[in-house]
Amino acid sequence: MLEKIQKLVKKDEKIAMLTCYDATFAKLMELAGVDILLVGDSLGMVLQGAENTLNVSMHHMTYHTKSVSAGAPNTMTIADMPLGSYEHDNEAAYKNAEWLIKSGAHMVKFEGGGKRVETARYLVERGIPVCAHLGFTPQSVNQFGGYKIQGKTQESAEQILNDAKAMRDAGVSFVLLEMIPAALAKQVTQIVPTIGIGAGVDCSGQVLVLQDLLGIYNGSANKKPEDYKAPRFAKNFLKETNSIESAVKNYVKAVKNKTFPAIEHSY
Repeated sequence: MLEKIQKLVKKDEKIAMLTCYDATFAKLMELAGVDILLVGDSLGMVLQGAENTLNVSMHHMTYHTKSVSAGAPNTMTIADMPLGSYEHDNEAAYKNAEWLIKSGAHMVKFEGGGKRVETARYLVERGIPVCAHLGFTPQSVNQFGGYKIQGKTQESAEQILNDAKAMRDAGVSFVLLEMIPAALAKQVTQIVPTIGIGAGVDCSGQVLVLQDLLGIYNGSANKKPEDYKAPRFAKNFLKETNSIESAVKNYVKAVKNKTFPAIEHSY
């Protein structure tokens, strides 16, 4: 699976990735030509109704990873490692990553640079493919003081670049960049293949949360829909068509021909 995606990078074809949490949508996405399915801990928000991803467990992640891999056996699947599953001990991180791989994932993703570089190296050396996640990292939302753009200062931009280089040297396959300036994302992409969300059109690929693509997410369960404001990087592809399948196909096409994200979806 990974070799297929690496070939896309080599021939400069954009990678289309979407979050997915169940077999039905996984099957639809595979037929629609999505390159990678991300079983995201975003399920805490879009499926469970929480305000953030912090209470998602390994049991949640393995359950949904099994469902997605069953629905799309011929598509690469990446599974998020939830908060608490990788930060404190590399051996525990390996066991949890192995659990996700045995559940059907082809790669795991976890957040942060710095000390996480050694975690990535530990997993890669033991045969676990890794996608790093830099920029805005949702599991650190409380430390960031909310959903805020990262990499705007020279110091923070240099930190992201340094983390990307270190992750590349540790053997990660991709770096997911969330909510960083497009110019910075372009620099990172020259270092290592990237997947962007709110990081401009120059990343190696793009990802959206499925519910954002369909325009059906309106905030956590305990808040009024009218109080929710969609993030800048989101785009409702369903309103262009009456078909969910067509909406997904249109997303893939827009990523491939570099019309999404447009300037209005970037920072």
